[in-house]
Amino acid sequence: MNTDKEQAEEKLVNDAFQGLISSYLASKHRKKVDIITRAFNFAKHAHKGVRRNSGEPYILHPLAVARIVNEEIGLGSTSICAALLHDVVEDTEYTIEDIENLFGPKIAQIVDGLTKISGGIFGDKASAQTENFKKLLLTMSEDIRVILIKIADRLHNMRTLQYMAPNKQYKIAGETLYIYAPIAYRLGLNKIKMELENLSFKYEHPEEYAAIEEKLAITQAEREKLFNAFTAPIKAKLDEMGVKYTLKGRIKSPYSIWRKMQTKHLAFDEIFDILAVRIIFEPKNLKEEANECFAIYIALSHLYRNHPDRFRDWVNQPKTNGYQALHMTLMSNHGEWVEVQIRSERMNDIAEQGVAAHWKYKEKGYVEDEEVDLNKWLLAIKEILDDPQPDAMDFLDAIKLNLYSSEIFVFTPKGEIKTMPQGCTALDFAFSIHSVLGTHCIGAKVNHKLVPMSHVLESGDQVEVLTSKTQNVKPEWLTMVTTAKAKSKIQAILRREERIAYKEGERRMSEFVERENITLDIHNIARLCRLHGFSEYDQLLIAIGKGVVPLGEAERNALKGSSSTSSILSRLFRTSKKEEPSTIGPQPSSPNTQPSSPNPQSAIDKKRPLILTDEALQSSYRMADCCHPIPGDDVLGYIDDDGQIVIHQRKCPEATKLKAAYGNRIVAAQWSTHKLLYFSVSINIKGIDGVGVVNQITNVISQELNVNMERILIEAHDGIFDGTIRLRVHDVDDIKGICDNLLKLNNVRSVVRIDG
Repeated sequence: MNTDKEQAEEKLVNDAFQGLISSYLASKHRKKVDIITRAFNFAKHAHKGVRRNSGEPYILHPLAVARIVNEEIGLGSTSICAALLHDVVEDTEYTIEDIENLFGPKIAQIVDGLTKISGGIFGDKASAQTENFKKLLLTMSEDIRVILIKIADRLHNMRTLQYMAPNKQYKIAGETLYIYAPIAYRLGLNKIKMELENLSFKYEHPEEYAAIEEKLAITQAEREKLFNAFTAPIKAKLDEMGVKYTLKGRIKSPYSIWRKMQTKHLAFDEIFDILAVRIIFEPKNLKEEANECFAIYIALSHLYRNHPDRFRDWVNQPKTNGYQALHMTLMSNHGEWVEVQIRSERMNDIAEQGVAAHWKYKEKGYVEDEEVDLNKWLLAIKEILDDPQPDAMDFLDAIKLNLYSSEIFVFTPKGEIKTMPQGCTALDFAFSIHSVLGTHCIGAKVNHKLVPMSHVLESGDQVEVLTSKTQNVKPEWLTMVTTAKAKSKIQAILRREERIAYKEGERRMSEFVERENITLDIHNIARLCRLHGFSEYDQLLIAIGKGVVPLGEAERNALKGSSSTSSILSRLFRTSKKEEPSTIGPQPSSPNTQPSSPNPQSAIDKKRPLILTDEALQSSYRMADCCHPIPGDDVLGYIDDDGQIVIHQRKCPEATKLKAAYGNRIVAAQWSTHKLLYFSVSINIKGIDGVGVVNQITNVISQELNVNMERILIEAHDGIFDGTIRLRVHDVDDIKGICDNLLKLNNVRSVVRIDG
């Protein structure tokens, strides 16, 4: 006989399933309730007795994922079934063959794709991390529904992240922010992308998240007042035009506000684009919806003053993920700039649901020749997969470049339009057309004017690539490109050339030592490296192979008098294929290099936070040079290649990459300091220039607050001063006190801490 608890859980599961079915029946998909019911019953039986960290029956997770897939992404029965079954093969004894026999090849193929990338993108080993990510991207290019379901799975995991240990929270939040949110953005899932970012932000910086949420709540009434006053004339005009529409206020997300505060060094009160107005209209004629967008744009331009530099036409030139809208920025009657987004209902569905909505409208015949331009992006990803970086971090960076880039439109000499990432160069453009064109590029003509390869392109440029057969790829080209395709191609060519040069250097060195009857022991290798200024023997061999370093009298003199033993030669030369270095050049041990061992310092209990005491900070841990954390910052620990723990700020870009690539090395950390140690911190200070301003600033810091200054640099131009001051402080409370006191000075307008 079932206990009350079992009956309650049974009711909970059945209610969740009925919620899924009701949601599915309310959608516009064909009603295949039978196969969904079979998939649910099968998954429920397979996961029987298993519980999540929250203590709930495990089946509630696939049910929640299936509902997200249906309600929030807009997919149908095939995807719902795959979502219900997505953990069955990974976590139970059932096989893909069982799934195929019961539910058919298509559902089995999607479940197989999800099984290959199960447990998150990254595993516990560095090699597995990159391999799993490659599997995800390759599977995605075969059936986009795999990644859509995977994103739904990640979204539900993020919604229930409170049940995980802190170090797991940082790992999952880190890879979510670094990989999943950008993929959701690229697939047009803007609502999901925003929620993933906000949830990651909430777990990584709970206090700052709560502070922004509180400020948004406090200023809500003020925003509603602005929205009502601003939209009243717009409503009247749209009614006069006979437009059927919905007006919505779009509030900037807490994560977006925080990012802007960090990157622009702004306070919350200084961010003026928190509110935007969205006009969603029902077109009178689907073929004329673009014209109707512009008719609304023109009408609004007569109501308010339009900002000429903030107009974006994503209607005629959709984003790569299919996003379409007109964006304009208008000056309100109260002197505030307000962004207005104009979309049709179809455009709004695509903006919210991305690819799935695009398919929905294509099936209905709303879209004729238009196709969401994901194939080009997937093709670019495949090219990177063909020649991935040997280091997991480099590989992630290469993919990231393709995920989160604003777009410009560039024309070929024949007038063909190409979508390129904002900030790309003429050399990027050359590689985007063909690798051969990029390899032999010597410059370009932009709008018929000669420019160097490093010239940054702008939207509307017409570009002609100039080439020479004698031109070859050079290492400095890596600083001239921003796109993943160009970087990966240049690196692949350089690595291939270095491998050839390395083998040639080995051959020449072998001939030289044999001819001169010289012993090549470890001491002589060190002498040769010192002679030519190389820290690594590999580098020396490459230079010899390229002919940069000739072997002759200087080398003979450097090695003169050394003992002779030839047996060491074979041990020092790595001639076998297995021993050949995969990455030529030095590989220093640092937090940013790929670990050589999967589990250093395994004695550390990663489930418990590190306690950062004054004594431990002096003896056991190292502060990261990239972000210079101080007591009071949100921090985490990273176990580096040598087993040492490096403390990073959680918001540090390097830490974000480490969380994504090496999540198993992340440890939660908490401060327990007592103002005994000093840390170096820089602040940026701006204001109105005047006589004695610098003296006032230094008096506040050194006399009133008794804080030691390491360096001060303040410059003034056209009546405005801008400066950087490096201070010695105990913790973030000291910094806050310094900033608050400096802001009391009449001439000071802004004081912010600079990280890094």
